[in-house]
Amino acid sequence: MSDDLNNIVNVIEEFDYSTQNSLYNEKFRKWRKKRENPFAFSFEKNKKESVYIDGRGFIANSATDAEKKVLTKIFYHIGLAMLMWIVFDNVLNKAAISILSFCGLNIHNNYFSSMIYGGNKEIVLTLIITTLIKVLIPLLFLHFTFKLPARVEFMGNMNNPMSLTGTFSMALILCTAVSLPSAYSSDAKEIYELFKNSGADVMIWGQAEFIIYTIFDIVIMSVVSEFFFRGAMFAVLRQFGDPFAIIITSLMAGIMTQNLKTMPAVILISIVASYGMLSSGTIFTSIAVIIIYKMYDLTLIIIEIDQSDKMPLTRNLFMITMLIVGGIGLLIYWIYTTRKKRNNLAFYQSELPFRKRFMHSVKTFPFSVTALLYLVCTLVKAVIQ
Repeated sequence: MSDDLNNIVNVIEEFDYSTQNSLYNEKFRKWRKKRENPFAFSFEKNKKESVYIDGRGFIANSATDAEKKVLTKIFYHIGLAMLMWIVFDNVLNKAAISILSFCGLNIHNNYFSSMIYGGNKEIVLTLIITTLIKVLIPLLFLHFTFKLPARVEFMGNMNNPMSLTGTFSMALILCTAVSLPSAYSSDAKEIYELFKNSGADVMIWGQAEFIIYTIFDIVIMSVVSEFFFRGAMFAVLRQFGDPFAIIITSLMAGIMTQNLKTMPAVILISIVASYGMLSSGTIFTSIAVIIIYKMYDLTLIIIEIDQSDKMPLTRNLFMITMLIVGGIGLLIYWIYTTRKKRNNLAFYQSELPFRKRFMHSVKTFPFSVTALLYLVCTLVKAVIQ
């Protein structure tokens, strides 16, 4: 009897569910076991059995073939979501502004430039609406395509409160590290650096417009963007192991910024956000990490606007303080995890090597073409700016 059990391959049961709570695991298993679900990596067979196919003879089905088939379907739809994002970001939003301008609103743009002109209120309102639509449409597309249970798509149970200490500490250390090159460069820092991708000159905004857009960008967009990257997309990819889901979603978050300077920092902070979500059990941890990253950047820019002799001392004191706080917090978390010996990441021992799984995924059409399009847009914007 034991020999028969050893010959059974069941990829759903072989996944490590120990990192999440029982309700999450129950919902995740149920979603993966749906026979009509084309996005669930589900494969079960006896290693000694084979299937007879006319004209081909006895064929031994493999988990590798099933994995590749599901990956192709998943990345096909992720590629479509990415395409929606970039088309709206670079084409449809400009068309929308042109239509609003034609209707009499005081807002204008140029198809060959990212700049937006007009009244402050009109610009802020348009930016908020177009930016939200840019992310919400791909988000809803993945949500209704993958049809994941809400508790799986948006992790919401705090399993390990202590992980907040470690995650936020790692975020502070990383924010300090990625800020070093720009903080000590000869380039002058101005407040619009934080919002330059918006295409608006925020230096001419009034205080009310600036505060509204700042809150929107730092809080609202952090929530919405994390729901996109760490929501349905992450959940459907973690069937193949958390490291795979972390790498794919973090690389996508970096590429989709279309900003060569911030891309490395976004990739690294996304890795920390993913780890924080998995170790704590809730997506709100990853949202908090992104907010910390944006707040750190904003604080540093505000400090560097000051042209007095005290500015370097204030800036250095801020960065050193954040580094020390992060170091102490990370040490406490390391001592805690060493004693608890908790595994924060779920793994799946696939027959398909990680490199081959990665290459098979990124070569899927239209994901591959869309990713290349993002890189081209990034290079073009780097040259123009």
